[in-house]
Amino acid sequence: MIKLFPYVKRVFKEPDSSYFLFGPRGTGKSTMTYERHPDGLFIDLRVPDIRFRYLANPDQLLDLIRAQPDGKTIAIDEIQKVPELLSLIHILIEEKRGWKFILTGSSARKLKNKSVDLLGGRALREVLHPFMACEIKDTFDLEDALKYGLLPLRFGMKSPQKTLETYINLYIDEEVKSEGLIRQIEPFSRFLQVMSFSHGSLLNVTNIARESYVKRTTIINWISILEDLLIAYQIPIFTQRAKRELSAHPKFYFFDAGVYRALRPKSLKDSHSEINGAGLEGLVAQHLVAWRDYTDEKHTIHFWRTRSGVEVDFVVYGELGFWAIDVKNSIHIHPKDLRALKEFQKDYPEAKPLLLYRGKDRLLKQGILCLPCEEFLREVQPDKPLA
Repeated sequence: MIKLFPYVKRVFKEPDSSYFLFGPRGTGKSTMTYERHPDGLFIDLRVPDIRFRYLANPDQLLDLIRAQPDGKTIAIDEIQKVPELLSLIHILIEEKRGWKFILTGSSARKLKNKSVDLLGGRALREVLHPFMACEIKDTFDLEDALKYGLLPLRFGMKSPQKTLETYINLYIDEEVKSEGLIRQIEPFSRFLQVMSFSHGSLLNVTNIARESYVKRTTIINWISILEDLLIAYQIPIFTQRAKRELSAHPKFYFFDAGVYRALRPKSLKDSHSEINGAGLEGLVAQHLVAWRDYTDEKHTIHFWRTRSGVEVDFVVYGELGFWAIDVKNSIHIHPKDLRALKEFQKDYPEAKPLLLYRGKDRLLKQGILCLPCEEFLREVQPDKPLA
C-alpha cells in the first residue's frame, strides 16, 4: 500500500485576496488551508453545534470578526451550509481592514439555488482537485491510481476500496439526502451505477433514463446535482472552424478514477479492458481539468467526434498551446490507433497530436508523438505546456 507523508504540498496557487475554494469532499481543502494558515481563525460549519449557532444568529459573525486584528485570515468551512453568512462577510470586506476570507464548499447548488450574495465579485472562485501525479511525485503509480484514484483521503488507508465505498455512501447521505435534493435515495443510487457506464462516453440522457427507470427530466436534474456537488462534469465537443458534421452530445466523467471504479458494478462478464480503458481516459481527464484550473493562462478542454464516429478524446486549446490527445489502453500502437489524430490534423494542422498508451517507450509514428501514459501524467504541471 502506498504511504504518503503527513502533508503533501499542493500546486494550487492561492490568491492574495479573499476567495471561494470549492471542491468535492476529501480533496484536502481544510487540510491545505490549515497548513498554509496555522494562525488563522477557523470556523467549521460541518460541526453541528457551530452550524446551528450561526443558523440561529448569523450576526454573531460580525462580533467575532471585528474583534480580530487587521489582516487576519478567516477560513469558513462548508459555507454553503449557512449561506446567510455571505451577506455579512460582504459587509466585513467593505470595512477594508485587510481580513482575508477563505470560504470552502463541497457544493455550489445551495448557493446557486438561493441566489445568495456571492460577495459582489469581491472574492475569486477557485477549485481544488484530487492529487495530480506531479504532487505525489515518486509515490504515483498508474495501476494504483486506476484502481483507487487520487482522492487524498484514501491514501494511507488499509482498505482504500472500502474507504471509497464509504465515501460515496456518506456523500449520498450528507450531501444529497440531508439537503433534500432528492426524495428517494434508492433510485438515485441506481442512477449513480448507471452513470458509471457513461464515464468517458457520450452522454445519452434517454438511454440513462430507461436504464434507471425514471423520467428523462429527472435524469437531467440529477446530472445537474452531480455537477453542482462537483463530483462529475461534462466535456463539450470542439466545434471551432468545424469543417464536417460533428456529434452533438457532450462526454461525461466522474471527477476521480477511484470514485468511478467504486461506483461501477462488476460481474464475471465484465471486460477488464473496457473498465480500465474508461478509467485511464478519466484519469487523463482529471489531470487535464486540474491543469486547466491551476494554470494562469486560459484554456478550454473539449473532445472531437465526427458523425461517422471518428473521435479524439481531448482537445486542449489556449494560450500555452493547441493539443489533440488520444488515449489508448494498450501496450502496443497499431496504425489504426493513429487514424483519429490524422483526421483531426487534416482539419487543424496547427494542433500538436499526442497519443498516450500503456507502453514504456516514447515513439514518433507518422509524425505523431506517442507517450507512455504514466510518463505524461507525471509531467503535467500547471503553467507548463502539456508536451
